[in-house]
Formats: sequence, C-alpha cells, structure tokens
Amino acid sequence: MKRSISLLVLLVLAGAVLIACAAPTAAPAPTTAPAPATSAPAPTSAPAATKAPAPTTASGAVPTVAPTSPPPPPRTAKGGIRKSTSGYKGTLNLWVLGYTPGNAFANPFDNAVAQFMVDNPDIKVQITGYPPNDEGFAHLTAALESGQGIDLLRMSSDRLPQYVAEDLVEPIDAYLTPADKADILPNVLDVTRLKDGKAYSWPLWVVPMGIYVNNDVFAEANVPLPPKDWTWDQFVAAAKATTFKRANGEQVYGFSGFIDPGVVNTWGLWMNQDPSVRPVTKDGKFGFNTPLAAAGLQRFADLALVDHVTPPDFGSQKDSDVKGGFQNKQYAMIVDATGFAPAEVAAKVNFDIYPHPTVNGNRLTVGAVGLIGVAKTSDPIKRQAAMDLARYLTSSEVQDDVPPGSNVPTGFYIAPGARKSVKINPPLDKFVPMLPDMWITPLLVNWAPFTRLFHPEYQNIIFGKVKAADAMAKIAPEADQLISGK
Repeated sequence: MKRSISLLVLLVLAGAVLIACAAPTAAPAPTTAPAPATSAPAPTSAPAATKAPAPTTASGAVPTVAPTSPPPPPRTAKGGIRKSTSGYKGTLNLWVLGYTPGNAFANPFDNAVAQFMVDNPDIKVQITGYPPNDEGFAHLTAALESGQGIDLLRMSSDRLPQYVAEDLVEPIDAYLTPADKADILPNVLDVTRLKDGKAYSWPLWVVPMGIYVNNDVFAEANVPLPPKDWTWDQFVAAAKATTFKRANGEQVYGFSGFIDPGVVNTWGLWMNQDPSVRPVTKDGKFGFNTPLAAAGLQRFADLALVDHVTPPDFGSQKDSDVKGGFQNKQYAMIVDATGFAPAEVAAKVNFDIYPHPTVNGNRLTVGAVGLIGVAKTSDPIKRQAAMDLARYLTSSEVQDDVPPGSNVPTGFYIAPGARKSVKINPPLDKFVPMLPDMWITPLLVNWAPFTRLFHPEYQNIIFGKVKAADAMAKIAPEADQLISGK
C-alpha cells in the first residue's frame, strides 16, 4: 500500500513568507555517545502493554506531568479560535509525542497551551510526554484503553488505524468548520479518513526524514560537503571520509541513525532500492520478501558490516545517543525527522539538512503525518473543549502566538504544516523539496505488531547475524497474516 502526498505546490504557497529565527538560547548538554561494544548487541523486544501504567520516558523515568503556566510577559486574551465555545470547566490532559520539559517539543506546546488557558481561564491543560519509541506507544495505547488521564494526543498517522479499530478516538467531521475544510490540505486530511470515510484526527504537520550533516565534522576531516543531489556512492564516500580518529584518541563516525520498532527513521535509505520495495504490495502482501528488498537491506547493513562508518552499537542505540553524538561532533551525519532541527538551531550546531541520496536513480524519504486526536469520551462538553484545543493547536493562530524566539527557534511548527495558512520557518523549509518523494507509512490496523515482527530481524541483519533475504523469508508468513488483519 503506497500513500504519496503531492504537496509541494501547496506547501510552497503555504510557506511563501518565511520568518527568520531569532537568536536561540543554549540547549541542555547533549548525551555523549556510548562506549564501543565488544560484540553485536542482542535485538530488543517490545514490552507488552499493561492497563493504565504510569507513562515512562525514554530513560525509564516517570515523566513530568506539568500544568503549564503563562510565561512572562503576562499574556492577554486574544479571542478567535483560541476561545473554546464549549463552556467546559476542568482539566484537559494532553499527551505529546517526544515531549520532555524544556526540549524542542515541549517549549512550543507549553507556550501554546499557556495562551489557550489565558483565553479559557476555566480550563487547565496538563501535558504528559511520551517517548518516540515502541515503549512510549505501548503506554499511550494503555492510557487510551483505560480511558483515564488522557483527552487529546499528539501522534503519528501510522498509529491511527489501530485506535480507530478499537474505538479509542473520536471522529472530527462534526467539528470541522467550512474555514477548516478550506484551509487543511485535502490530501493530508484524507490520511485520517478511515472507517466509514470519517476523519479521525486533526492534521498537524507533515514529517519527512532528512539527512542531518554536521558541517564542522566535515571541515575538521577536511572533506568537502557533498552535492545535495548526491548518489548512494557519494553518501558512502562522505561517510568513509568522515570516519576518523582525533588526536586525542576519540573516534568519529560518518553515520548513525535511530532504529526501534516505533520509528521508520532509517527505512528510506534502503527502501530506495526500487519503487517496489514497500512493506505492503499493491495486492496486499508482504513486500520486503523480494530480491530487491534484500539487496537494499543488505546494502544498508553494509554501512556497518563492510564500510565500518557506524558506531559499534549501531542498530541498538537510544535516540538520545544518536542525537547527542551528532551534537557532540562524534557523528558526521544522521538521519532524523524535522523535529530535531529546532534543537540544533537552539544548540547553535553548524548543520545542514540534505535529502536522501539516490539509488538507481530513485530518491525516497519516509515519514508520517503528525496528528492531534481526541480520546473517546461520553462527555459532549468535554469533547467539544478537546476539539477546540485540537483545532487551535493545528492552526495558524498558534504559530502567531508562538513565533520564533529564544526557546522556540522555529516557532510552534517544527515541520511543514498541514494547513495552507501556516508559515514555514527556516530551517524547516529545507524539507519542503523532499515532500514529493515522501512515502507515508501504511495505514494498517496491525502496523505496531508488524514493526515489532520486523524489528528484531532488521537488527540481526545490521549485526551480521543473518542475511537479509533469509530474515525476510522467515517472517513472511506471519507478516502476511498481520497485513491481512488476521
């Protein structure tokens, strides 16, 4: 199943006026890269979700659930869609993917809900962060199933089919105004239309993956920056040239990326082998059990096994290790989504954003549509309040309220917006040319178990424990069952 979005013209129109970022504040000290492993790590397995557990962060700690408060200077009510028409008095619990107090996901949302609460003094918004990995999604699902402590959720589109199938999120059609329908990019809204043609979430932004290039590492290695219309061979050559040992003995690697059942960050670097290499074929079968898919997977694994341009624990690193290594100039290049860019601006990292290299003339990036859904509720007044907050958090008004500044370098939007009226601020505009080549993760009810099935074999291919063709043949029967919904 292939879902492509032809958004370039619309998004260029939406982002015709680009606002320059103000001087950022310093980011927290990045995590250092882990010590080299002596042997290939064992593949990880996803934890089973339990009913209503305490949510955890990527480090395993219970996240801060912080009622936000208006920062100085004091805000004043502005009206518009910021003002809820619900008459609701009470608390709305908003779960935000990737939120940790003070980070690139937290500051924009903190500022936005602060304005919303000024316009709605009877409504208190509490934010819970959950990490962008399989464990985080398991806790989110458990919270939705429990019906406790969650009213809205920021999520990626690949999780929506499961929540719709389990009747855990509300349809939004009855709350879409004519202005909403005229403003939201229609192809993006269609991504949320599942059961009975209803839309089940408010589209927030479109999130492709890009290659982050640390310019300082290239300069230190005396390596010219590659052209942006680069090929796979040029990418590998750049990674080899920027894999070196410093005079102090510190090892620098040319490339790394986060690999986890909850993300598809690295998939575009091997799915670009051929347009047929997709998880689901046009006739609804497992698509990675083919010679072309095996060739792409093996080529990607060879970055570690043959080219030796990746850290020893590549394939099992934490997201914070990958990002921290890039900030600390231990990795010359990483692959990541749009949300990493504001943090790098704030940290004053000298970086650029490249499209994926081509393979056999094929250029591809993978990604998803960021959504804000409303959890199922029997309370119509609370549902209306949640819908009002979701509309505001996906609007151009929220970008006006959270412009580029000291703690939000790109403004509220950390990816190209899903509305025509949203302005796209640098450096996020560098992702816009990638959108025509963006493949969106398929809307499968069993997408989460599918990725959990695929992930250990993906790791084992990277670790050199199994050949790609054998690994994909092994999981093909079960993958076909999951795709068919059985």
